[in-house]
Amino acid sequence: MKFLLLIVLLFSSQYFFTQNIKLSNAVVISQFDKEEDRYAMQALMVDILKGYQVKSLPLMNILKQGEDPQHLLNDSIQKILLQKGFDTYLVVNVRGYDRTFKPSEDTQTLAELLETTSIYQIYREEATSVSFEFSIYRQGQLISRQVLRCGNVSDRDSVLKRLRKRLPKKVLPLWMA
Repeated sequence: MKFLLLIVLLFSSQYFFTQNIKLSNAVVISQFDKEEDRYAMQALMVDILKGYQVKSLPLMNILKQGEDPQHLLNDSIQKILLQKGFDTYLVVNVRGYDRTFKPSEDTQTLAELLETTSIYQIYREEATSVSFEFSIYRQGQLISRQVLRCGNVSDRDSVLKRLRKRLPKKVLPLWMA
């Protein structure tokens, strides 16, 4: 009985945890091996978020090309972003290919996440599905994390097309509540 109560509490806390996001602004950060993948994902996410009246800004508009993402945490950049009304960071990366993945339980801070690098690309040959992980940070702390699997993909463009279709149906409602 205690075990059942614990499970109910864990799921309900996860439900309330993801329900209180109320995403109104976001700096979009994508962590991919290839630079063109990073830019494509940032542009796609900004376009999708703007369609839902979420004020968004891609990292590529803040930092110079090739600049270390850690510079985003500089006090001067943080002040400028706060003045422009940005206090939330959306980090997108690939969780894996061709399997079902769960969101990571690691609660690293934004600074720790920006230190990590990704060896993944948006699409990998022989892959039939790609799982993306979306992490949302406020005040440097993780507030939400979801995984979205995009199946039946055959190339990079089909992955982006599938993500554009599935994200508003599966993940965005959790962010808007």
